[in-house]
Amino acid sequence: MSGNRAQQKEKTRRTIIDAAFRLLSQERSYSSLSLREVTREAGIAPTSFYRHFEDMEELGLTLVDEGGVALRQLMRKARQRIRDRGLVIGTSVETFMEYIHSSPHIFRLLLRERSGTSLAFRKAVSREMKYFVVELADYIQHTQDYSAEAANIQAEAMVILVFNAGAEALDSDVVERKLLTDKAITQLNLVARGAGELLR
Repeated sequence: MSGNRAQQKEKTRRTIIDAAFRLLSQERSYSSLSLREVTREAGIAPTSFYRHFEDMEELGLTLVDEGGVALRQLMRKARQRIRDRGLVIGTSVETFMEYIHSSPHIFRLLLRERSGTSLAFRKAVSREMKYFVVELADYIQHTQDYSAEAANIQAEAMVILVFNAGAEALDSDVVERKLLTDKAITQLNLVARGAGELLR
């Protein structure tokens, strides 16, 4: 395949992914999308879809993977901001809430498919959540000098709290989001304090 054809194929694949994300909303779950809707939104013929994805499930799993990549990029961004500001929990929660605000469709997809009807989707979201926990646990272990087990326990608790806060914040206004952010920071500080006393 020539370089130009490969670039064009990748561009079309990207267009399909972006179209599917655009169609997701508060009212629309991924399972309610049809192939024809996605291809119409992408501006391609339905038959062209199959040059890029085997079926809608493969496209959906790609969206979940992209959501996971976005979360890992979020963690790297938060760690950079922590180095600049020194406020670990506050900076992490604020960064996460900014992500929810700027990419609600991605977070909504992860939330819905985490308990959806597709086993493949549930496994994919679970895998991405585990990556998120592993990165956080690794950070906690090396900055707090915890054992791997203790760091993982704390990371799992913190991820659950943050995801729950994110779910509440999805359709909130600025004032509500600030209240939810402050509440999550307080909860996470309590978890961290308890971990410091019990898990070292």
